[in-house]
Amino acid sequence: MKILIFLVAASLFSQTPREANFALSNFHFTSGESLPKLNLHYATLGSPKRDAQGHVSNAVLILHGTGGSGKQFLRPEFSGVLFQPGELLDASKYFLILPDDIGHGKSSKPSDGLHARFPHFGYRDMVTAEYRLVTEGLHVDHLRLILGTSMGCMHAWMWGERNPEFMDALMPLACLPIPISGRNRIWRKMLLDSIRNDPAWLDGEYKRQPPGLVSAIHLLIIAGSSSLQMQKQTPDAYLANEVAHRLATTDANDLLYAVDSSRDYDPSKDFERIQAVVMHINSADDFINPPELGIAEREIKRVKRGHFVLLPTTDETRGHGTHTLARVWERYLEELLKQSAH
Repeated sequence: MKILIFLVAASLFSQTPREANFALSNFHFTSGESLPKLNLHYATLGSPKRDAQGHVSNAVLILHGTGGSGKQFLRPEFSGVLFQPGELLDASKYFLILPDDIGHGKSSKPSDGLHARFPHFGYRDMVTAEYRLVTEGLHVDHLRLILGTSMGCMHAWMWGERNPEFMDALMPLACLPIPISGRNRIWRKMLLDSIRNDPAWLDGEYKRQPPGLVSAIHLLIIAGSSSLQMQKQTPDAYLANEVAHRLATTDANDLLYAVDSSRDYDPSKDFERIQAVVMHINSADDFINPPELGIAEREIKRVKRGHFVLLPTTDETRGHGTHTLARVWERYLEELLKQSAH
């Protein structure tokens, strides 16, 4: 009985996220700007384990998308499927790292007070900060897996190229491994312009959210939508509820910076450097990453141990948002973990 109670207690403890902040002093951005102190917020579940050589063997880095945070992975549709006892990323076995990227969540961001005077960051800066959190803040020298969704998907590609020996496996979900272009670049510019061209934006020094933010949210709703699921909604009520919900949690400057940060993303030059086993997954109903372009299928051939899966549109998929519905793609994660096991 005592052993059972201990095991239950240990399991419950591993399921409780531990939040903390990692401060990076005098952080220099690729734009040439700097901050005296950059705060990177993060949560962890589980504990690190080391092998006979002293290297961490069970760390998993999970990276969120634009406008999100590490907290989103604690929702039932993700953590309830993957982090529970006996599941693929059981938090009693793995050390799960859930950071809030620069400009997101509880990490340093424009709305903290600098507004449009906040340093302009790009994906390279964000991946640098993630790496320093993992290595300097958490003293992890190896990752069993990097799983990234949307923006985090793109960061996963960058991790694989920058640090090819650092991880066993990569699972990029919902992105394309080339610079953002075409319709994806156009809707982003439309979103940025809807805020910047609004006189009420006041160069970022607004006292209340500018009306242009509503137009930006409209674009986000369409970009992240599933046509199959939207067809089932009552349009006016659905739109009103979505806008109200997002207005309550979205700041115009934060959104500007987050969307604009993708401008320096280009992993396409160095795919051959990637050593990890890669399981790249997109969904056929993804507006942001349209499958008819055939880009993922073409580029994955350059990755030594790369695999690409295009999930068909079903009643279970949710367009771009399919990336956080773990039940839809968990079998491919299981396959990846088996293929990359030592």
